[in-house]
Amino acid sequence: MMETIHGFKRTSYCGEVTAAQIGQQASVCGWVQKQRDLGNLIFIDLRDRTGIVQLAFDDGTDRAIFEKAFSARAEFVLAVTGTVRERESKNPDLKNGDIEIYVTELRVLAKAKTPPFEINDSINVKDEVRLRYRYLDLRRPEVMAPLLARHKIVKAARDYFDRNDFLEIETPMLIKSTPEGARDYLVPSRVHPGAFYALPQSPQMYKQLLMLSGFDRYMQVVKCFRDEDLRADRQPEFTQIDLEMSFVEEDDVMSVNEGFMKYVFQEILGRDIPTPFLRMPYREAMERFGSDKPDTRFGMELCDLGGALKDCTFKVFSGALEAGGRVMAINAKGLYGELSRKQIDKLTDFVKTYRAKGLAFTRLGEDGTASSSFEKFLTEEEVAAVRQAADLQPGDVLLVVADQSEETVQTALGALRCELAEKHGLIDPNRFDFLWVTDFPLFEYSEEEDRYVAKHHPFTAPALEDVDKIESDPAHARARAYDMVLNGCEVGGGSIRISDPALQDRMFAALGFTEEEAHRRFGFLIDAFSYGVPPHGGMAYGLDRLVMLMLGKSSIRDVIAFPKVQNASELMSGAPDVVDPSQLEELSIALVQPE
Repeated sequence: MMETIHGFKRTSYCGEVTAAQIGQQASVCGWVQKQRDLGNLIFIDLRDRTGIVQLAFDDGTDRAIFEKAFSARAEFVLAVTGTVRERESKNPDLKNGDIEIYVTELRVLAKAKTPPFEINDSINVKDEVRLRYRYLDLRRPEVMAPLLARHKIVKAARDYFDRNDFLEIETPMLIKSTPEGARDYLVPSRVHPGAFYALPQSPQMYKQLLMLSGFDRYMQVVKCFRDEDLRADRQPEFTQIDLEMSFVEEDDVMSVNEGFMKYVFQEILGRDIPTPFLRMPYREAMERFGSDKPDTRFGMELCDLGGALKDCTFKVFSGALEAGGRVMAINAKGLYGELSRKQIDKLTDFVKTYRAKGLAFTRLGEDGTASSSFEKFLTEEEVAAVRQAADLQPGDVLLVVADQSEETVQTALGALRCELAEKHGLIDPNRFDFLWVTDFPLFEYSEEEDRYVAKHHPFTAPALEDVDKIESDPAHARARAYDMVLNGCEVGGGSIRISDPALQDRMFAALGFTEEEAHRRFGFLIDAFSYGVPPHGGMAYGLDRLVMLMLGKSSIRDVIAFPKVQNASELMSGAPDVVDPSQLEELSIALVQPE
């Protein structure tokens, strides 16, 4: 039978017992990290979320306590009281490695089986095993640390926005499905057979209604859900720091959020983030970096070769230009020795995953000797013009993509640029580069749906000078939208919203909604707007992604307590899983088995 905690009062966390307490009594609780039996001496490293403290037992220790210490094994749960004293053999690797607790009371609160892996930071265990036993993995200091930091980041967010007059208001988790974007997770209703709630992809409509209700400034740390494919920085359920403001324009929203970044980086990392942030229009970001979330920590910007090749007869290039497409390149400066022909072949396969048809190249040796896949098809003047346009110097490698789709060229080279920078150590990992990307397209064309869809969402306001393009030229209509980008990742995004009911009707029509369909999906919002809505705008941060970037982690799984894996399942609990047929019957649901 295990001993109990009854009557025991912890006075300190393990890692917080210090030399200032020498000669005093301390009571601590935790898990056994390691037990060392030296015959008439026993030492136990006791661990909790703050660190480790050494417990000491010797031939002067009460015999019953000594025997319990002798029997203690890794991950046993102990409660101990004793006298803090100076250690004879100090451990400089521990923050309190100069002291120990000489134990006078010991309770074994729980015994433990031998865990499937050691609870320390030097283990080499497959991710599947770690996630299967996530509750054990979370005991490891390096896994626990990001969650402790996440807590502090969330607290800093609440403190900052509270000081700036924002009110934290909860919005519903069970809402009406309004599919326009990612797939919804649906929840069946027992009391309304055949009807479904959706889990929110964001609190968008509710926070707009809060502005209409007069709350003026709203924020919320909120769970959101999207039934979409996973990647390193995406999960089916995620957390947003969500906010909305009334009586504002873009500058007002950006200023408040730049202040938040400055505050949270100073509070958590002690880093001073310069403000205001650089602002870059969407089209400039795509032209220079091939991405709407450019990583500006390194160069290797895209260059346009269209002018140099306007009269060329090489079909790969001329065909793309004649079809209204682009020929663009990046100059991998100084990487001649790093990029062999074989490695360029691998990069060719890489850009093909971004729909590029191939990758042309010129390798210019230090002695000026060139090896090229395309220069023999050009005139000497065209070769010289290309090299000049790209600033190609000895030791450089020019990588070229041509396609009739401008988006394909820019996206493929943008991804290639980042791949090369990461592989060849061109990025300073200790640098934080913030910028705003602005003037996004209001619409994007969906091949799958054969219509224009909202680039962000249907409530984003068009640029004031582009209002008439909603119907006449949707491909060139710009949005009053803005994304905050950090080191090549979007950490937050938002927009000024449509507050004119007539303009909102035009937006729904441009998206292909009939009046009846718009009212069926968004009727409550449309009706509300007829009762006086203030101009408003806001944004939302992906909290998981922000924490990941601040802490230098490679995946948001590292900053989530119980993450999902690639197929959206949770290995520890086995979710999702089948349910009892009686539950389905109660919900009036019948399953159709896939073939």
